[in-house]
Parts: sequence; structure tokens; C-alpha cells
Amino acid sequence: MNNFRRMDLNLLLTLDALLTEHNVTRAAQRLNLSQPSVSVQLAKLRDIFNDPLLLPGPRGMLPTAKADKLRQPLREAIELLERAVSPDSEFNPAISSKTWNVSASDYGESAILLPTLSAFRAVAPHARLAIFETQPAGVAKKMEQGDIDVLFHTGDGVPAGLRRRKLFDESYVLVSRKGHPRLAKRPTLAEFTALEHVMVSPEGGGFYGITDKMLEETGLKRKVVLSVQHFLFALSALASTDLVAMLPARLVKENSTLQIFEPPIEIPGFEMAMLWHERCHRDVAHRWLRDFFAARCLES
Repeated sequence: MNNFRRMDLNLLLTLDALLTEHNVTRAAQRLNLSQPSVSVQLAKLRDIFNDPLLLPGPRGMLPTAKADKLRQPLREAIELLERAVSPDSEFNPAISSKTWNVSASDYGESAILLPTLSAFRAVAPHARLAIFETQPAGVAKKMEQGDIDVLFHTGDGVPAGLRRRKLFDESYVLVSRKGHPRLAKRPTLAEFTALEHVMVSPEGGGFYGITDKMLEETGLKRKVVLSVQHFLFALSALASTDLVAMLPARLVKENSTLQIFEPPIEIPGFEMAMLWHERCHRDVAHRWLRDFFAARCLES
């Protein structure tokens, strides 16, 4: 530790050049310094390490055993430092082994992450994705700490202090299993309210949502008989019962086991956004990730 406190970066750079060149004159040229300056620094290094480091030899200077032990770790440390302080270069996803931490609800997993997974693996084959369930109350802190890279969230209820990029607008459709005995075509409003509905309540236990609000404004009410927290359960319930559901269109558009109808009443949709913390806003690798998801969402 005492040796480290006596060291400065210039001495380390000089030692690296000397251990590379084995010659004071060539090391001075490499460092753009005078030969006497390098000789003075070599004397300081010998004093700090209590070792001659380089000894006269028949074809230049020969490193001591101590110098041989220092060469590789010193070179690696200097390369790391050079990368840390150099301007950001372009990010190459094809060779990156970075692990990305992404937060999303099961809707975000199904509507955003799953459709883009194949493309992500193709362009970033060595990278890894860790997907976490959205916890809006604590996600801003996790992003500040670097535990979460991006969050997929609706436009409403966005945690304060985060950067935001709109991905797409989502709409609701009426969904049931194919062969539903009471739903062969788009229902009338009366038929719609007479059906038994399942709804997704992310917080759990909710039987009233935006559909119910819009119906209430017309003096009507539907029959919600099942409330679940996850879209996957709702889809399984539709497949095995005569329940129906108002679900986001992107979630069901590729599901061949379901039938999909426009609802008989206009239901406001929602905006899906990608969020991230200011701390990584200018990072080139993070910017690539954001651009990748944004472009894929536009394509789908």
C-alpha cells in the first residue's frame, strides 16, 4: 500500500514502456519524453519497488524477476484504464456479452419481449436478458442503482424522474375461445353485457376496469365473474370455459385458438412506453438496446 501511494500514473506508464522496449531511449521516444526524464523516473521506480527492475544486458536491458511479474498485470491495468477514460465508441452487439436487466409485466413480456426475442438472439448472440416482474413502487430506485436497465410500462402511473419513449398505442378487443356457443359474431351491446367476463387486475381482486367505466356512463353493467392478476391465466381461462374478456389486441393477435371481435362500445386504449434512468441515458450500449426495442415495436 505504501508503494501504491508513492506511485502516479506517469510512473506506471513509464514502467510499462520500459518493460515493453527494454531500452531507455526507445521508451523515451514511445512516451514522447527526453531520455534523462525517463532515467529519472526509472530511478524513482527502482526506489519504490526496491528492485533494479531492468539490468544492463548484451542487447539492451534485461528485466528482473520482479519486473517480469509486473509486466502482464500492469499492461492489463493500463488497458482497462484507457478504455475507462476514452470516449465511447460504437457498441457492437454481435460480440457483446453484456447482461441486460429488463422489467415488465406479463403483458410486456408477451407483447414486447417475446416477439423480439428471436431477433435479439440473432443480433446479440452472446448477450443475456434477465426479465423481472414490474414493481412500479420500487423500480425507479432499482434503475437509479443500476439493477434495472429498462422498464416497459403503460403511459399512466409512470414513476417520476425517468426518461421515457413511447413505443405504441394499444387497443382492446373482445376475446373468447373458438366455438363459443353465444359468440359467433360481433355481439350487440345487450349481448355483450349478458356474457360472463374475466378481467385482469394486476393489483389483484379488482372487478371494475375501464370497460366497466365506459358501460356505466351509458347506464349499463357487465357481468365480471372472474378476476385474475395475470394475462396468462386469463388466456387459459378463456380456452377452457365460456368466459370472454376484453384484452389488449397485441396480446392475442397471433393466437389461433381464440376468436377476436371489435367490442360493441368504444373502449379507450392505452400507451405503452419504455423507461430508463438518466444515469445510462448517454451510454452507447444502453442507447443501442433502446433503439432495438423501439424499432421492433414499430415493425410489429
